[in-house]
Amino acid sequence: MGNSRYTKADLERVVYTQLDNLNAIHDLLRVMKLQNELIENANKKLKDEIIDFKKRVNYSTCKK
Repeated sequence: MGNSRYTKADLERVVYTQLDNLNAIHDLLRVMKLQNELIENANKKLKDEIIDFKKRVNYSTCKK
């Protein structure tokens, strides 16, 4: 590797680019957290609906 010398402006540009990338990652993680919460809620609702359906089916078959 060669001897690269960076100016203060070059290093500031690198640091600010890294900060922008970290902020973008943070935003993506926040979106993923929200999506996970929505999926968990949908799964809970689906599970409850399946339990209710099974109870109704079992009640109908036992009634005969």
